[in-house]
Amino acid sequence: MTQQHSAIAPTPKNPAKAKRGDWWRDAVIYQVYPRSFADSNGDGMGDLEGVRSRLPYLRDLGVDAVWLSPFYASPQADAGYDVADYRAVDPMFGNLLDADALIRDAHGLGLRVIVDLVPNHSSDQHEWFKRALREGPGSPLRERYHFRPGKGEHGELPPNDWESIFGGPAWTRVPDGEWYLHLFAPEQPDFNWEHPAVGDEFRSVLRFWLDIGVDGFRIDVAHGLVKAEGLPDLGSHDQVKLLGNDVMPFFDQDGVHDIYRQWRLVLDEYAGERIFVAEAWTPTVERTANYVRPDELHQAFNFQYLATDWDAGELRTVIDRTLEAMRPVGAPATWVLSNHDVTRHATRFANPPGLGTQIRTAGDRELGLRRARAATLLMLALPGSAYIYQGEELGLPDVVDLSDEVRQDPAYFRGAGQDGFRDGCRVPIPWTRTGSSYGFGNGGSWLPQPDGWGELSIEAQTGTAGSTLELYRAALAARRTQPDLGAGDSVEWLRAPEGVLAFRRGEFVCVANTSGESVTTSAYGRLLLASGEVTEADGEAKLPADTTVWWTTTP
Repeated sequence: MTQQHSAIAPTPKNPAKAKRGDWWRDAVIYQVYPRSFADSNGDGMGDLEGVRSRLPYLRDLGVDAVWLSPFYASPQADAGYDVADYRAVDPMFGNLLDADALIRDAHGLGLRVIVDLVPNHSSDQHEWFKRALREGPGSPLRERYHFRPGKGEHGELPPNDWESIFGGPAWTRVPDGEWYLHLFAPEQPDFNWEHPAVGDEFRSVLRFWLDIGVDGFRIDVAHGLVKAEGLPDLGSHDQVKLLGNDVMPFFDQDGVHDIYRQWRLVLDEYAGERIFVAEAWTPTVERTANYVRPDELHQAFNFQYLATDWDAGELRTVIDRTLEAMRPVGAPATWVLSNHDVTRHATRFANPPGLGTQIRTAGDRELGLRRARAATLLMLALPGSAYIYQGEELGLPDVVDLSDEVRQDPAYFRGAGQDGFRDGCRVPIPWTRTGSSYGFGNGGSWLPQPDGWGELSIEAQTGTAGSTLELYRAALAARRTQPDLGAGDSVEWLRAPEGVLAFRRGEFVCVANTSGESVTTSAYGRLLLASGEVTEADGEAKLPADTTVWWTTTP
């Protein structure tokens, strides 16, 4: 008999998994970009009350935790990654009472809350930096940043040849003649982590938010806090290629690990399995593993996996290397396909391979969505923890045709460094089919939403058989019920046709067809879930191109 399958609803949550203390080892964590998630007051900008109102949606989606991108007091020169006050909420997002209410409601719904921490740099409107400028050369406050005299006869040249990640020199000169270091925008001066006051301040900031009740921190630029001794010119070093971008070799200095050991002592004072997650761009997964040794951080983003093309051979290589690197330090692998800094994977996979993580063309959207759905099921089947970026559960593409007049990414206007096309993945998500901002709020939206956005909305996809949203809901529910999904440190690879990945984890089997054409494989048992239509007959299964299937060998 021939049968066709797509999404199949799983059974209730596995009680054994629910009781796990080390929840983070197999957690699915949902990234909320607050300004683009939900707007409660109609000003076109998302806010904490908007996030709070939508928490039941995230509970029902089936995620374990919510990671909030920055909502601190900030001039917004880099969308909140330029922090003026680490203990205050920016008025555009609400206030501390709103943050407290959000955390309490999330906990009441069984969701944990992780907040961004930005320790590499502050805003130039931070009180320390403003005082440093006012007090001039020799001020003790200048020692908390990297102020230096310039080179040249009159100090007219930057102290070294470092370049900003956003393009242009990494130094800005102030009226009194000194220069300060900023690896990102000039409005983001880098802290000097050799100064003890900086470490004292951030340990205090950690305790402030832990006392409010957050469950952990995502550490922005975790690899960048410590600079090479003497701040030497790049010309005296080999440059490192990382994910297609030139990065300065003082990133990923060994000294950062002393900082995280001190932070871990602070975190371990608190009950409730609270965690650190590192945004650490390193040349290899082996270097990434250094951040998650037992006395440091808990997780680190797997950017090598994010940057891998939809290709069975390349995917198997990075999966094996990741699991091998994490096993000696006892940390879970993490898997991620999209975030607020890269082109959404539904658009990346719609374009030819090898273009990197920021892409300017829409490509073949049908192909991109098909591959994105298949890639999601592959990711969620791997051992460890997974991250979902808001809207990917709707299959949202990047909005690639934004005009210069509406773009707000600071890197875009500097003409060098990062491509500056991050606005495309930050367009507010659609909740309803209609309305001035498709349910994002009762006003407009800070970045324009494209026509037809409503047909990708939560309202349009909820209850619709075969929709991407329902595929995510079924996959996340299955992770909770299948004992062989989630935590672990290995897979058993199975023989498979060219262009196909197949692996077993206990009684669970995942097969992903990246070949671009339909293939026939064994049917490994009872079909749990598939990203596309799969035909089974006589113990075999026919998988269309760009399709992933989950089976279980249990009845």
